[in-house]
Amino acid sequence: MAKFLNYEGRLDIESGLKEHMTFTELGEKLGRDRTTITKEIRNYSIEQDTGYGSYPHNTCKYRKACRRKKVCGTNDCRHPLVAVCKQCELICNRYCEHFEEEVCTHRFKPPYVCNGCSEVKKCTLTKTVYDALEAQRQATEKISESRSGILATEGELVRLNAILVPLVKQGQSIHQIYLTHKDELMCSEKTLYNYVDGGLFDIRNIDLPRKVKYRPRYKKPELKVDRGCRVGRNYHDYEVYMEQHPDTAVVQMDSVIGSKGGKVLLTIYFVNVSLMLGFLREANTSKSVIDIYDELYQRLGGQDFRKLFPVILTDNGSEFSNPKCIENGPDGKGFRRTRIYYCNPSAPYQKAEIEVGHEFIRRIVPKGRSFDELTQADIELMMNHINSYRRKKLNGKSPYEAFCFYYGEDLAERLGCREVAAKDINLTARLLKK
Repeated sequence: MAKFLNYEGRLDIESGLKEHMTFTELGEKLGRDRTTITKEIRNYSIEQDTGYGSYPHNTCKYRKACRRKKVCGTNDCRHPLVAVCKQCELICNRYCEHFEEEVCTHRFKPPYVCNGCSEVKKCTLTKTVYDALEAQRQATEKISESRSGILATEGELVRLNAILVPLVKQGQSIHQIYLTHKDELMCSEKTLYNYVDGGLFDIRNIDLPRKVKYRPRYKKPELKVDRGCRVGRNYHDYEVYMEQHPDTAVVQMDSVIGSKGGKVLLTIYFVNVSLMLGFLREANTSKSVIDIYDELYQRLGGQDFRKLFPVILTDNGSEFSNPKCIENGPDGKGFRRTRIYYCNPSAPYQKAEIEVGHEFIRRIVPKGRSFDELTQADIELMMNHINSYRRKKLNGKSPYEAFCFYYGEDLAERLGCREVAAKDINLTARLLKK
């Protein structure tokens, strides 16, 4: 029997779910244990935000009897032919002050998917669907991801760093340290060299006298909290989602590095209004990014957070490799509050807007300058000056003015944004000179 399920087996699972077969029956049919079938369905099923007929995706518990109009607060409706807002493709859930989310609890009980549900063709709630072709694609991609990168958590690297660094600085070689501390290290000597190559410790190859004599042979390894984080979130998936939801606002996310090993800046860029936020982090870790989004969620509230952050596009940095905890909260198991997608490797042009926005930051904090002496108040001051600078692409308006027009001054204030008078705007290094 093959180690992994193949496409034909997944087609059998998909058809069996439609026929209301149990996991035990599916397991007997495929010659697998029932838990294998359960894990297959739970790991590779996908969420779909679809409706039916003239009713788009809508998760409001009051949707059936709702007759409200113009809940988006604009007199220039982009879909004037719809009778009520619940039929609008822009989705009234983002704007309606009476919105309360309804979640179908059947998705969280066996068989965990909507494939065999008799109501699926007239349901506007979020659905969980098992699709054999998509499951095969995800499984193939996951296997590929699992055979690349580094299998280690941030805590594990901190532990290894504490053992290794002091001894290397005393002039000991990796080989000597490994022989002495093999039981504590719990990894191979080759793995330690790979981690040093990847810059994951506070030592570099230059600290290993014999190592620098040899040409580098290996690709720089990359630490990822979840090595399958790109499955279902790559740039193609992003394009498909945006084609289905063309009016969705996109937020781009990136990191700006000061000096190596020092404080790092997380930047968040609202593409439709060109507004950029900056958050100072002590280290370039995934937890520091998650903590920022959790704080924003608490500050804004669920409804306003979902309105501001429906889709986030970022690069493949290891600090962004725990998307579930950003999408669903700290434990990664809550209700979805945003969606994260990744650009293709070595393709920064796919999020060109935030890359251009970084040019303003580099006017004030030149490349190579450390962020260590700066505070979050300094970063907010810098961002307020940048966001008050008028742009030609915004018809002479500043990003702050555009944001307030779309979302209101209250949300801008809760994000820490303030307007700076035109005569006081300073986009030079003197702004943060201490």
